[in-house]
Amino acid sequence: MSDRLYIFDTTLRDGEQSPGCSMNIDEKLRVAHALATLGVDIIEAGFPIASPGDFEAVHRIAKEVHGPKIAGLARAAQRDIERAGEAVRPAGDRARIHTFIATSPIHMEAKLRMSPDQVLERAVEAVKLARSLAPEVEFSAEDAGRSEMDFLCRIVEATIAAGARVINIPDTVGYMTPDEFGYRIRTLIERVPNSDQAIFSVHCHNDLGLAVANSLAAVENGARQVECTINGLGERAGNAALEEVVMILRTRSDRYDIETGIDTTRIVPTSKLVSQITGMPVQPNKAIVGANAFAHESGIHQDGMLKHQKTYEIMTPESVGWNTNRMVLGKHSGRAALKSRYDILGVKLDDEKLVAVFERFKVLADKKKDIFDEDLMSILSGDSEELTERIKLVSLHAASGTRDAPIAAVELDIEGKLHKATAQGDGPVDAAFQAIKSLVEPNGKLLLYSVNAITSGTDAQGEVTVRLQDGDRIVNGQGSDTDIVVASAKAFVAALNKLPNMHAKEVHAQYSGV
Repeated sequence: MSDRLYIFDTTLRDGEQSPGCSMNIDEKLRVAHALATLGVDIIEAGFPIASPGDFEAVHRIAKEVHGPKIAGLARAAQRDIERAGEAVRPAGDRARIHTFIATSPIHMEAKLRMSPDQVLERAVEAVKLARSLAPEVEFSAEDAGRSEMDFLCRIVEATIAAGARVINIPDTVGYMTPDEFGYRIRTLIERVPNSDQAIFSVHCHNDLGLAVANSLAAVENGARQVECTINGLGERAGNAALEEVVMILRTRSDRYDIETGIDTTRIVPTSKLVSQITGMPVQPNKAIVGANAFAHESGIHQDGMLKHQKTYEIMTPESVGWNTNRMVLGKHSGRAALKSRYDILGVKLDDEKLVAVFERFKVLADKKKDIFDEDLMSILSGDSEELTERIKLVSLHAASGTRDAPIAAVELDIEGKLHKATAQGDGPVDAAFQAIKSLVEPNGKLLLYSVNAITSGTDAQGEVTVRLQDGDRIVNGQGSDTDIVVASAKAFVAALNKLPNMHAKEVHAQYSGV
């Protein structure tokens, strides 16, 4: 086998399509820079035709992020492809247009209402147009896992002849098993006459929990690009998790004689950044990046670990970025130390942002003794929205007790004007939410309220994620503070700021104090 596998990261496109995981442009740029530092080969930066915001995000990533190739997704349609070409143009010779069309009978008949010959013709036209607009073109046969093999061979051969140099075979609905999928990849490579002119890629979904297994089966059978996401984010049950694919190849190098360009020590910091920005916490028992991935509670396991680490660990925590280069900061730490620590974490701060972040760092340092990496990442959570906030939490006072009805008083700055309200609730958090909701509209339907302790100890910050739905729009807000009620209010306000039509109510509740 060849010794190189290309890692195509689609966290910013398919990962963002997870309900509630939408990111703004600044957040996408932070993730893209982290992916470049991680060492991915291709970043699929978005779907430029989807919205002006998505176009701008892809365009800025293509312009500002160096190293990886930058891909924009496009349906096999002229406007899509032209828009994608314009978006990725700043990447120069690193630009890629990724165009696709469905090839399974059910998709062609029920969704496209096109014959196989029409689909093939459209695919060839799309690839030719894309090739005229970008130096590299990738073609995907959507729902290839359920496509007829003869037709799949025809369309792959035709699109390679038209100029596609990467052919992606997606298991779009996560339907296949590893032996089936591996055989499909090998058959295509063997039967398509010009298969040697393209790299074969796979994009596996996790509906049956087989995304990583199917991706590896494809690699064993000749695929040399794997499309994946950080933490396995993506539509429905998600995609193949980058961290799992990469660490399997590294840990089982005896079986897979193939390498990637990933700096594995950047895996955990990147995972934490994506989790913090999207508001999607990583389950504790998640492989590689879960909090318990290297935890040992059983006495037998602990005894073995004390005698020899390899008794119960097939890789070291340090190899994926756990507990490496840790520096505990405090209130006496200066800007240079803070900037240095962010550099180690893969976060680049210019002088202006460093000033703002340092101020928040000092506020937190006055509340807790030690500041850990998790605290530093949390401090960044409000940074990208700071200049565009329409609503700000000015003050909050909440009270509750075993015999008293919980009550909260809030003061909000809404587009430059102060508004105050008090409200009761089922608890102090609910009371704070009710007070805030009395001041703004729309205030959305609460879909998720999640609390995570960022570090250990009674002075630990609590990080809260709030997910709101207003019509067909779903948004996330994050907030952190050593006071969980304050963190909750911050998260709620952050989510409200993402609702495009949010404004102050005409009539406000009276502020009576608490």
